[in-house]
Amino acid sequence: MKLGLQLIDFAWPGAPASLGPVLGAIGRRAEEAGFDSLWMMDHFFQSPKLGAIEDPMLEAYTALAFVAGQTSRIGLGVMVTGVTYRHPGVLIKTVTTLDVLSGGRAWLGLGAGWYEREHLGLGVPFPYLKERFERLEETLQIAYLMWHDDVTSFRGEYYQLAETLNSPQAVSKPHPPVLVGGSGEQKTLRLVAKYGDACNFFASLGDEALLRKLSVLKSYCEAEGRPYERIAKTVIGDPAALRDANGKLSTRCVIDHAAYLADLGFDYFHLSLPNVSEPGAFDIFRDEVAHAIHLL
Repeated sequence: MKLGLQLIDFAWPGAPASLGPVLGAIGRRAEEAGFDSLWMMDHFFQSPKLGAIEDPMLEAYTALAFVAGQTSRIGLGVMVTGVTYRHPGVLIKTVTTLDVLSGGRAWLGLGAGWYEREHLGLGVPFPYLKERFERLEETLQIAYLMWHDDVTSFRGEYYQLAETLNSPQAVSKPHPPVLVGGSGEQKTLRLVAKYGDACNFFASLGDEALLRKLSVLKSYCEAEGRPYERIAKTVIGDPAALRDANGKLSTRCVIDHAAYLADLGFDYFHLSLPNVSEPGAFDIFRDEVAHAIHLL
């Protein structure tokens, strides 16, 4: 099983001046501690689910490019890019550039988006859900066209590209892995099966719901003629399951939670650390947790 770190909070001491040095240090420490990937949220305002909307929030791709320059091995992705925020051609160019400059470490995470307040706040159109999913599928189609050497055109309902020229091409072969985020059983999992290299769920859904969603994904893969085993199953750990009775991050709890998720059929375990900006935040991972998770 592989281990990923998701950064969800930038309200660190000394912000904003401290954000660059601290983010760089987090990337280096995560890599040294054995994390396989580092992920940003694609938000411009902090999520009301996680804090005050006025809390610091970094633009995801700029931040990942900064981390790329501070590291050499760790994978880099956005969990997940809202399809409404960037024109697809510009987005694929951005992800390709990150992949080239990082030496092939970029992921493309894509989702339909949900945070209406930041759309309205920054003047970004926020279509109805049906249209956002239709835009998501067109964006996935455009990604694969742009990651192909043959330059062509694209004419969809929402996007029209006269030339899919994308030079330089990605270092990752055949292309950066594509993660389609969300757990909806009618639309999202169908898109995972048709276009994705990976899916992502929340462990807090519970084992019954997680197993059902994996089963639905498998049925969609069979309908598409794609091997279910080739889809990487990623999951964001339940924060409550990582702490002991005293509320502290526990080596045993983290390993046990990862083992439970591996038994359900997941390949990647993502988590967030509440004290991530502190130098000692990665100690338990460096000493034994990362190694134990990699053996699952």
